[in-house]
Amino acid sequence: MIATWRMAHDGVVAASQKLAANGSAGDAVEQAIQAVEDYPFYKSVGYGGLPNAEGILEMDAAYMDGDTFKIGAVAGITDTKNPISVARKLSNDKFNSFRVGSGATKYAMLEGFERCNMLTARAKKIWENRVAEVAKHNLNPYDGHDTVGVVGLDQSGSMVTGTSSSGLFMKRPGRVGDSPLSGSGFYVDSEIGGAAATGLGEDLMKGCLSYEIVRLMGEGLSPQAACDQAVYRFHDKLTARYGKAGAFSLIAMDKDGNWGVATNVEFTFSVVNDREPAAIYLAHPGENQTTKIEPITQEWLDAYEKRIKAPID
Repeated sequence: MIATWRMAHDGVVAASQKLAANGSAGDAVEQAIQAVEDYPFYKSVGYGGLPNAEGILEMDAAYMDGDTFKIGAVAGITDTKNPISVARKLSNDKFNSFRVGSGATKYAMLEGFERCNMLTARAKKIWENRVAEVAKHNLNPYDGHDTVGVVGLDQSGSMVTGTSSSGLFMKRPGRVGDSPLSGSGFYVDSEIGGAAATGLGEDLMKGCLSYEIVRLMGEGLSPQAACDQAVYRFHDKLTARYGKAGAFSLIAMDKDGNWGVATNVEFTFSVVNDREPAAIYLAHPGENQTTKIEPITQEWLDAYEKRIKAPID
């Protein structure tokens, strides 16, 4: 299993135990993402996520089965405890498997998913402070867009990928990023491998990088080589044609459990397979369109915990 950001690590550790006990990739990926959705100090996913410009927490999520290519997704869903679980259930529907806005929320309610006010007092205060800051200093309001993306492989060879995000902080109502979009935010084929993305959705969806990485792995590239080629070539192409490229980071795992990562910013991720224990790594853009990857330090972890739990004035 491989997942974006340090925030996914605790869920990866728990879900990897399910995989070690011959659990399914689908159950493991859902469990890992639920752990992030449920934790109130992660500001970009689920409970405690940051709201849109009107103070409403709209969430996106997707689930894909690499054996069957079944996909389920939701966008702009509100007041629902675990959007990833709604997306997984929708993947079983041949029609209407991608629901948005009030349609997604109504579906979740009718199907018995837990209703919950996902906007915490802490997140609301962060939003209020940002509104005041933007008005006072005439700033661009947008800030933060970290998605939890997970790719899982089980002992039977089945692969699944999933994503969940509250999207861009201070986004306009109804805005949807790459996270629930097949090929952009995620893609998986159990005969090849899977990939998932995090970053600025408006730029990620210009390149369909998750699909491109899986395609390159299918042509024989290793997950690392596929990530490097897809991410850095597109970063350069987008910069040349569009004038700039937002932050984006991609993770991948192939059908044998080999993994890869590429990023145009500093990026953390969590990974575990049958050859190495679960660990958190830090990735940076390297030289000659390669990625520099190193283990996280305890000092970094301590600073991270202090930062995400710091009091909000």
